[in-house]
Amino acid sequence: MDELARVRGIADYQFGNGAGEVLFPDEVEFEHSRNTGKLRHIHLGEALLATLRPNDGVFTLTIAGARRLSSLPALGYRVTVSAEVAEFVSQGRNVFAKHVVDAGEKVRPGDEVIVSTPDGSVVGVGKALLARGEMLRFRTGVAVKTRRGSETDA
Repeated sequence: MDELARVRGIADYQFGNGAGEVLFPDEVEFEHSRNTGKLRHIHLGEALLATLRPNDGVFTLTIAGARRLSSLPALGYRVTVSAEVAEFVSQGRNVFAKHVVDAGEKVRPGDEVIVSTPDGSVVGVGKALLARGEMLRFRTGVAVKTRRGSETDA
């Protein structure tokens, strides 16, 4: 299996059918670890789209990668926050449960998620700490540990 098919397959598994082709077009370039020779980063031109985590073999997204994925209408790994906190999340701050307006049906703790505003603008990416139902019910606690904010990942 060639590398492009492999990374598209991982993206389809992680984010849902069709995500691989949307996230990784034919023009992507691969960067391998100097020490192990294993795949680490996927770039499109100058933009880093995603990093393959060596410990579990799934992707962490950058803002550029999240913006590509956010075009999928049925993306189940999106957490929508209120417009009032969007600026804080875009600066890399964590998402608290009380600010979550909606979350994808498939979101579980540990999943890579895209954080967006109600109008669909991507403001961050991170790791879900709560499941969808908990995010919507809880009034305290961190729902998403933000890895990158849109302002910090320029």
